[in-house]
Amino acid sequence: MKMSFTLDGKSIPFKEGDTIMDAALNAGEYIPHLCHEPGFTPHGSCRLCLVSLDGRNISACTQPAADGSVVESNTESINTIRRELVAMLFAEGVHICPVCEKSGSCKLQAVAYHVGLLTPRYTQFNPPGRLDASHPDMIIDFNRCILCELCVRASRDTDGKRVFSLSGRGIETSLVINSENGKLGDSLFEVTDKAAAICPVGAILPKHKGYELPIGERRYDISAIDDADLKSNRKSDE
Repeated sequence: MKMSFTLDGKSIPFKEGDTIMDAALNAGEYIPHLCHEPGFTPHGSCRLCLVSLDGRNISACTQPAADGSVVESNTESINTIRRELVAMLFAEGVHICPVCEKSGSCKLQAVAYHVGLLTPRYTQFNPPGRLDASHPDMIIDFNRCILCELCVRASRDTDGKRVFSLSGRGIETSLVINSENGKLGDSLFEVTDKAAAICPVGAILPKHKGYELPIGERRYDISAIDDADLKSNRKSDE
């Protein structure tokens, strides 16, 4: 029996166990997200994948697809909420795109363009600088972390090391390192780990190189985030 739901007026087929996000991406329909990664257990922390399911707002990455349901994603009310969420992420951290090595390849920056957020909306928190350069190959800028937990899940579920975790509650939540002295250089972290390459922003970066790709050749210069993420999802299914 074929199952499907409607997303913004389009019929989206799905199989048993798919979430709305799974089905949409497999059908070539982009839903904005930051904490979702194909193959990872759904997390629902960023809330950017907010959609309306039969009139009720839910996260697409955690909600199982239901046959015959009606889902709306690309509406002005939902995109307004997404713009506010992205604006708060920019205000809480230190995301100065023109001087960030990840500019042009940063999902937060690309999603901001996608939802139409082009200028700051809130006063910057300007948190004190927190850097960890103790590792020989990688550096962490904690003030760029958006708490998506992708590195946490990659290190735990793929690398089998549990190098990262989150500590604290609310605005005091922060990324922490599982090592005796709390430093990355004293952990089991390696540059070849999945966790080393999965950060969607500029929080975890390689040392000894930067700004290697000129403007026009960076990931989201070549393809807007909707096209780029759909291509990435197709590769992960191959």
